[in-house]
Amino acid sequence: MERRPGVPRLLREINDRAALELLLAEGPMTRGQIGDQTGLSKVTASQTLARLEERGLVEVVGVQAGGRGPNAALYSVVSNSAYVAGLQIGPETVSTAIADIHGRTLAEVTVTPDAGDPVSVVHSAVVKACRTARVSLAKLRGVVIGTPGVVDPRSGDVHFSFDLPAWHEGIQQALARDLKRDVTIENDVNLAAVAERADGAARGLDDFVLLWADRGIGLAIVLDGKLHRGRTGSAGEIGYLPVPGVPLPEDVRDEPGRLPSLAGGLQSLVSAEAVAGVAKGYGFADSEPDEYVGAALAAGELGEPFLDEIARRLALGVAAVCVVLDPGRVVLAGEVCKAGGSALTERVEEAVARICPIRPEVVTTTVEGNPVLRGAVLAALDQAREELFVS
Repeated sequence: MERRPGVPRLLREINDRAALELLLAEGPMTRGQIGDQTGLSKVTASQTLARLEERGLVEVVGVQAGGRGPNAALYSVVSNSAYVAGLQIGPETVSTAIADIHGRTLAEVTVTPDAGDPVSVVHSAVVKACRTARVSLAKLRGVVIGTPGVVDPRSGDVHFSFDLPAWHEGIQQALARDLKRDVTIENDVNLAAVAERADGAARGLDDFVLLWADRGIGLAIVLDGKLHRGRTGSAGEIGYLPVPGVPLPEDVRDEPGRLPSLAGGLQSLVSAEAVAGVAKGYGFADSEPDEYVGAALAAGELGEPFLDEIARRLALGVAAVCVVLDPGRVVLAGEVCKAGGSALTERVEEAVARICPIRPEVVTTTVEGNPVLRGAVLAALDQAREELFVS
């Protein structure tokens, strides 16, 4: 195995990266604090910060009062050293967020695109968001797009999606050429799990699953701190899980744009469309699926049978996942699950324990705002920061 010698240039690269990672993780710090936490001597820490200042990556943002002697300068990574874009693509709308290298959101824009061509749709959305954030398109160092459906981990393209029939092989490379930078396409539920691990109910966990119930249903799997996508990217397509009493999915690829809830499987039990049907059977008639659940909660005892039924249906999917993966935690997300809160998660946990030998820890998502968009920004930040570290 070839080994890189411990030459001064390599050591400088290691020191620069250590200082940047620390400042991005902890915020403004003094030279002494950086030295203490990285193990660098005062001289080496000073030299490292001087190099990073010269490269336009760090700057003095204030001072910290000490005991004797002058106040110590506080250093921080320069906010405009890089920006990222995160997108969520849906069948009707496109949401885009622009964030600086610290992860602070500068603009969030949702548009209803006129064109069906994915390249035109994404280009227009990113340009509009950059203008709103007053950020040059050339300053973007990471672009991550969240979409429903199966994303092939080998090609990076969406190769199966009911909601996005225009997204096909070659789109990822076409987007990269158009935006003149690398573009990553990721399953939207996987990105929701990225946000959950960073900011939500799975914060810091290396093993958990996230079950998403909304217009569609999906599952994200995190094992040993990494997303598990499977060989073809189909890991987590739990909507097609065969369940008792429901027709098997058949010919699911025949009609692009057709809702998979019509194809059988778990999707036909717990999608938003299915929840709406169940709610009407129990006498609830609101306009949106999460409002059905909210109405059931507000109804007290009268709403309990409806909540029990939704929990029983969700438990079929959760139990199947638990007996295979035995995850450390199950997070319920999406509008349907989020609206149910602890009343729903407790019911799901109990229902799972009745039908399988595992009683999982089931919790509700705690990510604020749009979790898919937040996950896309976080994934883009990882790319942008890696580029800064090695530049």
